[in-house]
Amino acid sequence: MTSMFPRVLLAASLAFGVSGAAHAAKDLVVGVPDNLTGLDPADLNDNLSQSAARLMFEGLYMLDEHMKLKPQLAESYEATEDAKEFTFHLRKGVTFHDGTPFNAAAVKASFDRAGNPENHLKRQSLFVMIDHTDVVDDATVKVVLKYPFGAFVNDIAHPGALIVSPKSVQEFGKEMTRHPSGTGPYQFVSWSADTLKMKRNEHYWKPGLPKIDTITYRGVPENGARIAMLQTGEAQFIFPVPPEMIKSLEGSSTITVFDEPSIFIRYVALNNMRKPFDDPRVREALNYAVDKQAFLKVVFSGHADAMDSPMPPLLGFYQKQGSRPYDPAKAKALLTEAGFPNGVTLKAIQTQSPSMLGVMQVVQAQLRRAGINLELEVVEHATFHSMIRKDLGQVIEYSAARFPVADTYLTQFYHSRSSIGTPTAVTNFSHCNEADQEIDSAAIEPNIEQKKKLWKLAQQKIMTKVCSVPLFESLGVWARRDDLAYGYKYEGSLSGGPVINEMTQFK
Repeated sequence: MTSMFPRVLLAASLAFGVSGAAHAAKDLVVGVPDNLTGLDPADLNDNLSQSAARLMFEGLYMLDEHMKLKPQLAESYEATEDAKEFTFHLRKGVTFHDGTPFNAAAVKASFDRAGNPENHLKRQSLFVMIDHTDVVDDATVKVVLKYPFGAFVNDIAHPGALIVSPKSVQEFGKEMTRHPSGTGPYQFVSWSADTLKMKRNEHYWKPGLPKIDTITYRGVPENGARIAMLQTGEAQFIFPVPPEMIKSLEGSSTITVFDEPSIFIRYVALNNMRKPFDDPRVREALNYAVDKQAFLKVVFSGHADAMDSPMPPLLGFYQKQGSRPYDPAKAKALLTEAGFPNGVTLKAIQTQSPSMLGVMQVVQAQLRRAGINLELEVVEHATFHSMIRKDLGQVIEYSAARFPVADTYLTQFYHSRSSIGTPTAVTNFSHCNEADQEIDSAAIEPNIEQKKKLWKLAQQKIMTKVCSVPLFESLGVWARRDDLAYGYKYEGSLSGGPVINEMTQFK
């Protein structure tokens, strides 16, 4: 993979009649595989909920459709040479949906709230480097860090750093997740178990935008039902399209299916703090027991690439590390050396989300051939996220996209300060700490060649330590009806599929 540009796979005609009701009403219906877990940006772990939150909230900076850093609620910033102080000049004349003015005080309140460990918000780790935030004047805010961090602006472009209305926090507290108020192009209407409704923000700061009247997110776990929604016109956009169901859309002149390289990774974390994974031979055995090539062919129909590093190839400083070949005999021998001549039983907390459950069931079957019995405790998706963040998992399947820099991926998944159970926990479910020194040094190293060496060494150490079973970098596969236009040329996103934004419109 060398390009982030989408590749059109299909565009042909359906035998289904198209309902004109959705188009006439200017309601964009988005079919997604799971229910949303919340709408408080600082308290979200899943990409799906974050994609919805981005329609209602905005940050100081953002990643645009070209995956480049772009000003949003800030117009510009300056940083000191030691990268410890960042001064942001804010956009004027912007208001939150509840009428509260957006200003420096709102930014300070949002950062202080999200960064306060006593609030127990899931994205607190994004703010751990902040010492304090100062209001210089209404349109200027200064953030002072505890230590140099040149990637700070990249860090706060994450959807976990979107700015929330201080009034909504004061009025609703933790329940603001059900009363969201941001500055984004769409504002909250209602949210039930499987349906989120938003409407056009009539006072949006970009004149003439957004282009669509209302947007509805529908949680539809069953893949066939999601496909049917698109075919009949009940939905105009669905994500993802399971690779095995792409053929069901062949022959349509009204639907286009895309797949594109992504930075969306899928891996299995092995909790080093729980037996038997304190023994590296057991961790290594699992890597030999997974047949990645069979996965690519059978499960993903070629719409994925095997991972050979802890981070995806599209990132700068990626270094191919290679992976252990499929060898169940070698896996059995390692288990015997580790004291398990008759095999071993492991337990995984597993989401019922079809796209993730299906992968883990194949892993389960493959491990069985090497004498490894993997028991799956299948739970609802939101419960899954809650349980694994209480460090209850022994084996954890995880899939995610992060800000596309090496620092973010390796820090959040493999640095000890991101370990589950610590005050700065993110997604280090394995409790890996092997490359802490290299990750920290690379993050602040100004010399590019030395930085490259440090990132390479960090990747080598993580793979040698066998902190996880890296599986795949998924190709994003999604589909839209042809009467929907994104409004921009898509090149990538953190959610692994096109971002619906203020430019999206019906043709």
